[in-house]
Amino acid sequence: MLMLYDSRTARGTRPANLASASLPANVAWIDLLRPEPDEVAFVKRTTGLDVPTIADLSEIESSSRLHSEDGAIYLSAPLVYNADSNLPVSTPVGFVLTRERLITVRFETLPSFSNFAGKDLAAETDPLSSGAVFAGLMDAIADRLADILENIAGELDTLSHRLFRSPATEPNGRRPPARESADLRFILRRIGHSGDLASKIRDSLHGIGRIAPYVAVHAADWFPPDIKSRLDTVRLDVTSLSDYDMHIVTKVQLLLDATLGLINIEQNNIIKVLTIVSVVGIPPTLVASMYGMNFKNMPELDWSWGYPYGLTVIVLSAILPLVWFKIRGWL
Repeated sequence: MLMLYDSRTARGTRPANLASASLPANVAWIDLLRPEPDEVAFVKRTTGLDVPTIADLSEIESSSRLHSEDGAIYLSAPLVYNADSNLPVSTPVGFVLTRERLITVRFETLPSFSNFAGKDLAAETDPLSSGAVFAGLMDAIADRLADILENIAGELDTLSHRLFRSPATEPNGRRPPARESADLRFILRRIGHSGDLASKIRDSLHGIGRIAPYVAVHAADWFPPDIKSRLDTVRLDVTSLSDYDMHIVTKVQLLLDATLGLINIEQNNIIKVLTIVSVVGIPPTLVASMYGMNFKNMPELDWSWGYPYGLTVIVLSAILPLVWFKIRGWL
């Protein structure tokens, strides 16, 4: 989908004729969303600029993500898509910035772009410029990343309270082992999801953090002071968000270690129970197998109280290990 944003009305429109040889007047922003070949050809023909493909935008080298060519600045960064679902992914986004206009290329519907086009542009009172649109988009992207980090922090707080709650808060004290194990598995998955999302946010912040100073340097001769100030603010915001993201990653690691530790404790408890059961069951089995032998010369065979005696020895051989475990504090 191709949208052209007028610098005076700040509204986006679809081009009426993709076969046209020129752009409508006063276009400050060209937004390409999952562009079709005819839309790409139209933009190339009318602007004289290359439109990067998804393969170009997916390159990770710094020279591929940030470079200037014939007065145009080509930029790309991975942004988080579908962050509110269980399957967040990173999608590449490209920017081609010139003195006259901004071209953006993306392949997913991103809330930061939608919010900027729907709300922030309407609040602009001065005619739009390519620099103003670019700075506004950078600010909207930083705000979106901040919102995602806030959501991650809120979920981690919830998981932390759930993980470290006191057993006394349960109605009947300790919960059943099966329920405890299921809860730990759920917490482990949610922590892993938060950690994965935080790592994707870090990639996005790293990309935006490189873009803002690069543009401020290479567009210094035609950027007005207010745009430079806005980019400086974005750079500071990205720096603070990167620090906060590192804090979240540290908390994720803490919760992962704690969850795995509790899972190990649960597994050790199961092994302890099985060990105690086996130890308690061995002496009665030994006694029962001894008196189950059908030899002719067995003194106890003719005893009047032989059967109660055997039962008593079996019971005592089971109780005495339990008493010993209790004294040692193993139960």
